[in-house]
Amino acid sequence: MELQKDDFLPAPVIAAEETVGLEIDKNEKKPLSGPPQKRGFVSVRHLRKVYRIGDEKVVALGDINLEIQQGQIVCIIGTSGSGKSTLLNQLAGLEKPTKGSVYIGNTNISRLDENRLASFRQRHLGFVFQSYNLLPTLSALENVALPMIFRGVPKSKRDKAAMAMLAAVGLKKRAHHRPTQMSGGQQQRAGIARAFVTRPKVIFADEPTGNLDTKTTISIMQMMVRFARKYHETLVIVTHDPEIAEYADRVVTLIDGAITSDKEQTPIYDVGEASPEETLLEEALPVAAEPKLQGDAEESNQ
Repeated sequence: MELQKDDFLPAPVIAAEETVGLEIDKNEKKPLSGPPQKRGFVSVRHLRKVYRIGDEKVVALGDINLEIQQGQIVCIIGTSGSGKSTLLNQLAGLEKPTKGSVYIGNTNISRLDENRLASFRQRHLGFVFQSYNLLPTLSALENVALPMIFRGVPKSKRDKAAMAMLAAVGLKKRAHHRPTQMSGGQQQRAGIARAFVTRPKVIFADEPTGNLDTKTTISIMQMMVRFARKYHETLVIVTHDPEIAEYADRVVTLIDGAITSDKEQTPIYDVGEASPEETLLEEALPVAAEPKLQGDAEESNQ
């Protein structure tokens, strides 16, 4: 399932402390090595996804356990058919698991109905798409401001924050251009501005540089990592490209629907210099939501 255009945006609280192994053998489905890890901000517990195609069952994900800490930059890497996109859909609540659960903070998103899921995504998550997914009838400014409508931000503040975000990604002069009037790299910058403008706690990036050239890819990755580090946001990137994985604190490898490797690493620290506009962002953006909101306790029990 592809990420949807209306799924952009902040997140909740650390769950109870439990431990899980970091490295899983795809055949034996048990811990191989690595130190135990506290239950994460994003927590995947015995996740299994099976699709039915005619009379056949296709196991896309088998007994996945994964803990992602708040503020961590994680890359999920794998070839086509490895299950990485299916896992991203599960993490973002875009598909229901066959078995198991996904927690974001204290909320079991796997048990939320479609209306609650849509509300949760709008309030707590941000997305960056490979195909940009900007609404073609809206300007760059209107596309970036759109997530703030769901947050109830007044128009004057929405426009101010959206313009500040566009300036930070180098698109101030393109603010009133529609997507068809922008290059691929410019559209992706607008997409990043939209994803980060509400300062969400978790951002999912699905092959964010898949349609871009090498120079633009570097610029886009540096920008996303800078923003995530600045606001202590959890960033989960799905890719097939090992060079993209070098920007992450941790690399999770999927093969045939199983985690075969889960390793921390020293990421690339050359993330470029922030523009003057970027350094002023904090004053213009809406205040980030607290990790735990009142409604989350109710949602987690659904």
